[in-house]
This record gives sequence, C-alpha cells and structure tokens, in this order.
Amino acid sequence: MRNDRDNKNTGNQGEEIATAYLTARGYRILERNFRCKGGEVDIVARDPRDKSLVFVEVKARRDLSYGVPQLAVTPFKQRQISKASLTWLSSKQLHDQNARFDVIAILLTADGLHKIEHIVNAFELAY
Repeated sequence: MRNDRDNKNTGNQGEEIATAYLTARGYRILERNFRCKGGEVDIVARDPRDKSLVFVEVKARRDLSYGVPQLAVTPFKQRQISKASLTWLSSKQLHDQNARFDVIAILLTADGLHKIEHIVNAFELAY
C-alpha cells in the first residue's frame, strides 16, 4: 500500500521528467504548479511550433495496478484544470491566446527508461 508521501514523490518525479521532455522539444516553460481556488495546472508552456499556450496535466505511475496514468484525468479533473487555466489566463491578461490542454502520461520504470506518452489536445475546455 502506497502512502501519500510516495504518491507525492511519484508526482514530483513525473513533473520533473515532463518538464525535461517538453524543454528538450523546444517548449518554453512559463509556470509550474499554478494553484488557485478552482484547481491546479501542473505546467504552463508555450509550444514552439505555433506559439500556442499549453496547459499540461502530468500523470505518473510506478505500475499499472490502477490502470494507465492518463485515465486519472477524469471529467472532474478536466473541469478543475479548465478553471485554473482560465484563472491563469485572466491573471496574465492573455484571453486572446490560442491554448490547448495536453496530458503527459509517464510510467516510471526501475531502470530509468520511463515510458512517456504526450497526448496533444487531450481534452476541451470543461466547466
């Protein structure tokens, strides 16, 4: 049975891997762990190809006993991320920006060769 600290460590490790993954692909990280009353966004980045803003939810797992990581991005979680992204856009006065929601699912492996799946445009704005 995992405890909360294990889950937090897994989450933090996943976010570090996702940040490195995005940076290596030319994304510019604008903010990490943006929290507000409505929810949280793990990573806010700028896509180098079309300059759109990308709100990234990172899900990491050590095994598949709870299913693939991306299944944890439930409709409820999508609404929370959507609310937080709208708050972020408002706070930066960037309402007119192209934006999308991506999910980065990571299966952490003991050998350090983590399996990463980047799901572009994983879901639409939900509220």
